[in-house]
Amino acid sequence: MTLKHKLLKSSFVVAVLIGCLSSLLVIFLRHGGYFESIELAARDWSLTFAPGISGMNSRIVEITINDDDIRNRGLWPLPDGILADAVAILTRYEARAIGIDIFRDIPVPPGSDILASTLAENPSVIAVMKYGSDGIAPPSILRDTEQVGFNDILVDSDGVVRRALLFLDDGGSVAYSFALRLALLYLKAEGVTPESDESHQDCIRLGQTTIRPLGTDDGGYVALDARGYQFLIDFEDRPDAFKSYSLTGLLSGEVDPGAIKGKIVLIGVTAQGVKDFFYTPYSRNLKANHQVPGLTLHGHIASQLVRFGLDESRPIKTFSWIYTELWILLWGLAGGAIGLLVRSPWRFSLTILCSLLTLCVIVCAALWGRLWVSLAHPAAGLLISAGITTAYMSNYERKQRAFLMQIFSRHVSREIAESIWTQREKFLDGGRPRSQKLVVTSLFTDLKGFTTVAEKMEAFALIDWLNEYMETMAQLVESHGGIVDDYAGDGIKANFGVPVARSTEREIKRDAVNAVNCALAMAERLRGLHSLWQDHNLPTPGMRIGINTGTVIAGTLGSAQRLKYTTVGNTVNIASRLESYDKEMFEASPGEITCRILISEATFRYVDDQFQIHRIGNLRLKGQDREVTVFSVIGRR
Repeated sequence: MTLKHKLLKSSFVVAVLIGCLSSLLVIFLRHGGYFESIELAARDWSLTFAPGISGMNSRIVEITINDDDIRNRGLWPLPDGILADAVAILTRYEARAIGIDIFRDIPVPPGSDILASTLAENPSVIAVMKYGSDGIAPPSILRDTEQVGFNDILVDSDGVVRRALLFLDDGGSVAYSFALRLALLYLKAEGVTPESDESHQDCIRLGQTTIRPLGTDDGGYVALDARGYQFLIDFEDRPDAFKSYSLTGLLSGEVDPGAIKGKIVLIGVTAQGVKDFFYTPYSRNLKANHQVPGLTLHGHIASQLVRFGLDESRPIKTFSWIYTELWILLWGLAGGAIGLLVRSPWRFSLTILCSLLTLCVIVCAALWGRLWVSLAHPAAGLLISAGITTAYMSNYERKQRAFLMQIFSRHVSREIAESIWTQREKFLDGGRPRSQKLVVTSLFTDLKGFTTVAEKMEAFALIDWLNEYMETMAQLVESHGGIVDDYAGDGIKANFGVPVARSTEREIKRDAVNAVNCALAMAERLRGLHSLWQDHNLPTPGMRIGINTGTVIAGTLGSAQRLKYTTVGNTVNIASRLESYDKEMFEASPGEITCRILISEATFRYVDDQFQIHRIGNLRLKGQDREVTVFSVIGRR
């Protein structure tokens, strides 16, 4: 068998191949967008457990128009004069930036002229517009000025807001977002102005922070509509991080000027009837249908941009596609390794669970460290690879176990079978047992006068009689720790000490003692069979047994379709010759010994202290150049 063939047969190579193919499958599914919703949900879950910024945000204040404000005024939309009064108060309180998140493309008298003049005279006020051909224009007095920003919100396919826009363009002009305008006003007072990054001219830089636009396949997104200048919202400010006052409280003088001075103040509607609410990652862990007002969402975005400009935070980065796919491949290979190495069902389940928990911890830690790492894709690769590899290994081991049991026959004891299986890697080579040099005790048995018996009995009766004898003797071999190697007519060949190598003299002695005990048990059982056979007028032949201990070569013989595990060598030959020595002189008459047990000097050295043994002498056995000292076993001591 070539090295290449062996490698292809290797379970390790198969596990690696399964890991790679499983990863490729997940990558293919990823490009089809099948895991996007799970990936986005995993990011939301990670964000909600992130440390975040504790306490109230000291830069953002909300002036909300709630249901009570509308009921108190008795009309909607609120007149321009009321907005003008609110802006005047905030200007007097020295707000650094004032954002009006209320459309005013059409005047709402009374007070429209006052509002127009208030907006024109106060450059710290930013009004909103809706971008696009079907958009909503800003107040006419501010059109084509830097006091306008679009308040368009990007909503993902599952209805959750995770991204924000900095810029939008129609090919002729560039529009700034509402939150960016407010953040730039705040940062201007801190000496920070927007610049282009020297290394990436198409990227904006605030302070020392470069904000790179989101790509179509960044993070967990697939084929994202990335038009405009988008970035990921980090939601480090908690949902209730912004101090909020009602419009009625502001107009009635209930708001402390110190709470407004130097802040970004957002004026907007939070009344339920206006329907300006959005889902965020926090919505998953809060009460059902919990939504954030658009006003608060713009506050999150503006706060994040200010932190960028003051170098208090960094943008969330994402892996490039190549690193994402390598990340998936890594976990696919990990799944293959688990399926290859972990065989116990409960350990497999525990290892998979620990692996998934480890993956979750890594993903959470990375996101908290401002890196969005994929979770759903590598988890899918891990599970698919581990499942397929486990199924393959289970099927492979089932076939391998059946193959081994076929070779070692059904007479292998449970202990030996378990030893064979647990140590299979030591003696399996290319799908068949590896040849080994072992020290074994070989045992041969044969019935005296079987040829004559076979000639006198009918075929069916002969087979039944012989099977009864073979079944009885084979059970004795198994119960004494041996393996039946072969049946030849009425003869049995058995080995004690295979297939697991014996490494100590104590183990070799145990095999020799087991073999002699087995021979004596055979003799005793044969006497019982004689009584049974006499009752049925069946033959009662005697039995010869030869036993020898020594080195053999153990391995498989035969073709790929029919293999037989056996032992060969001079040790086996001597045991066979001991069994057949002077067989014509051995007679089993009624009342006399029915079984002759001959052992060699090699076996005698291991069993002398446990059995009654008679020395016969030095004999020249057939096929042997040297004489062999032979002993006869009489019984146990």
